[in-house]
Amino acid sequence: MKKENEEGDELMASNYIRFDWAMKRLLRNKANFAVLEGFLTTLLNEKIVIQKLLESESNQEDEFDKYNRVDMLAENSKGELILIEVQNNNEYAYFQRMLFGTSKLVTEYINRGEGYDKVRKVYSVNIVYFSLGSGKDIVYHGKTEFRGIHQGDVLELTPFQKQTFKVNSVSQLYPEYYILKVNDFNQVARSPLEEWIYYLNTGDIPDSATAPGLDEARQRLKLDKMTKEELNAYYRHLDNIVILRDNIYTERAEGRMEGRMEGHAEGLMEGRMEEKREMAHNMKSLNIPLDTISQITGLSIEEIKSL
Repeated sequence: MKKENEEGDELMASNYIRFDWAMKRLLRNKANFAVLEGFLTTLLNEKIVIQKLLESESNQEDEFDKYNRVDMLAENSKGELILIEVQNNNEYAYFQRMLFGTSKLVTEYINRGEGYDKVRKVYSVNIVYFSLGSGKDIVYHGKTEFRGIHQGDVLELTPFQKQTFKVNSVSQLYPEYYILKVNDFNQVARSPLEEWIYYLNTGDIPDSATAPGLDEARQRLKLDKMTKEELNAYYRHLDNIVILRDNIYTERAEGRMEGRMEGHAEGLMEGRMEEKREMAHNMKSLNIPLDTISQITGLSIEEIKSL
């Protein structure tokens, strides 16, 4: 089992291959689609069958990309596009990147001259191993709704549109976003989705886990099925992940320290300023000329008048 006690701790070996590595090496094989289908079925709460995998911009690899980022683009049995991305390193503009990724897919996967009714549905699934935004949950879902600014009602489709597009709401026509902040999960898994998040976080699959796809993962994503060369590359990958997490942990610690130092300095300055105001107030009550008070305290005459 792999266990992570604190941010920056070294990742310990598990019996199973990490999901991001599996996406790069194993899950692109059609024989292993069941693992990915199980994960998506659990997350989207509907049966997902993958028809094929499509090329996406980061299928290419470089030394940094091997451990920092990996994505996979799938097409399900309904012709919808599902972009799955794993991001290990902190990226402050990640929300905008999610938007760019879905927008790019919408425009790329429609043929010139086709009507807007041919725009494909896109799901953006983001597994992030860093603190993205500020929130208490571990899974977030984003969708588009149009709400009246006067009545507060949600704009709905007409019966004709529902029949034509085979959906029940406007939001189903637009891209949907899922964010899984897996590093923040530190509790016992009590649902199928939490079982998946536990695996995504730790790389381990408890014997009690029954979520769709995890049984296939037990069979297909075992370390002992890898060659010696694959194992060496995989352990280098884990080492790089440790370095990334250490960097993130260090950045956070330095940020907290700088914040405390800045706060301390601001407190001292405010304390000195308050002393000057009190001194000026006392001198003013003794009818000492304002320009003299200003010279002694450094306060402006206007500030002294307001005391």
